[in-house]
Amino acid sequence: MHAVRLHAFGPAENLTYEQTDDPVPGPGQVRIAVAAAGVHLVDTTLRNGDRKGPYAPPTLPTVPGREVAGTVDALGEGTDPAWLGRRVVAHLGAAPGGYAELAVADADKIHKIPDGMREDHAIAMVGTGRTALGILAFTELSDADVVVVTAAAGGIGALLVQYAKNAGATVVGLAGGPAKVERVRALGADIALDYTDPSWPEAARGALGGAAATVVFDGVVGEVAHVAVGLLGPGGSHLVFGWSSAGHEERPLTPDPEELAARSITSRSVLGPPMLERVGGPQGMYRLQEEALADAAAGHVTPLVTRFALAETAAAHRALETRGTVGKVVLIP
Repeated sequence: MHAVRLHAFGPAENLTYEQTDDPVPGPGQVRIAVAAAGVHLVDTTLRNGDRKGPYAPPTLPTVPGREVAGTVDALGEGTDPAWLGRRVVAHLGAAPGGYAELAVADADKIHKIPDGMREDHAIAMVGTGRTALGILAFTELSDADVVVVTAAAGGIGALLVQYAKNAGATVVGLAGGPAKVERVRALGADIALDYTDPSWPEAARGALGGAAATVVFDGVVGEVAHVAVGLLGPGGSHLVFGWSSAGHEERPLTPDPEELAARSITSRSVLGPPMLERVGGPQGMYRLQEEALADAAAGHVTPLVTRFALAETAAAHRALETRGTVGKVVLIP
C-alpha cells in the first residue's frame, strides 16, 4: 500500500509518500480500505516532535493520523464477520496509522457510517464533531445567550456556530479574511466578522446593540481572545478549545485571572482530562461520536471540509499551519 511516513521530526517536507507493507488486523480488529483520513492541528506538533502537546511524540518511523473512514476489507481473529464490507469510520485515539490506503482499528472503536453520508463528512464528525459536543457539555445554551466563536471557519468552530444557532443563541462568528467570513455567514452566524480587521470589536458591539456576550468559544487565544473576552458581561464564560495563535504572538495567551475574577468571568481549557471527566471517560467520548454522526445524518449540522490528496499531505500540513484551510482537513488516498 501507499502511506505517508515520518522518519525524522521537523517541517512538513519530512512527511514522505511511499510504498510500505500492508497492515494485518490482529484479534478483535478490522482493516479498513481508507477512503478519507483526518488531519488535526495536533498532528503538526507531533510531526515537529513537540513534547508540550497532549500526546507524546511518536516512535519513528511512523504513519501519522488518528481518524479514518472507508470499507472494512479484512478481519482479525474473533472479529464479528458482519463488519466485513461495511462502510465505517473510526477515531484511533493515540494510535497512529491513518495517513494510508489501509489502516487497522479495534472493532470496538468503529462506527457504521450512516447511509448517504460522505466519508469525509464522517471523518469530520467522528473527530471534530465529538469535540464540539464535548465543548458544549460545559454550558447550556439557549435563546438568551450571545455566543462569540473565534476560529469560526475551522472544523470545530464551524460546528459550534451551527449548534449554537440550533439552540437559539445569537452568534458572533470570527474568522480571518473575507472569504472565511463569508463561509461563517453562510453557516448561519448572526454577525460574521474578520478578526484581522482592527475595527471588528467596534463592529461587534454596534451589531449587538449594547448586549453583552455570555459565552466565548475560543480556538485561537492570544490577541483575539483578549478582545473577545472584553465582550463578555458579568458571569460570562470563556471556554478554550485551541491555541492556534500560540507561538505567533507575544501577548499572554489568555486574559489575566485577576481581571476575569473582578468581572465574575470564568475561563478554562476544556480539552483533554477536563472533557473526559465531563462526558464520562472514553465511553462517553465514544457516545459523543455516535451523537455527532447522527446529528450530521439528520441534517442538524453540516461540517466544512478541505480535501487534499494523500500524496499531498505535506501541503495539507503547511496549509493548516498557516491558516489556509476551512473546516476539517481530510486526506483522500
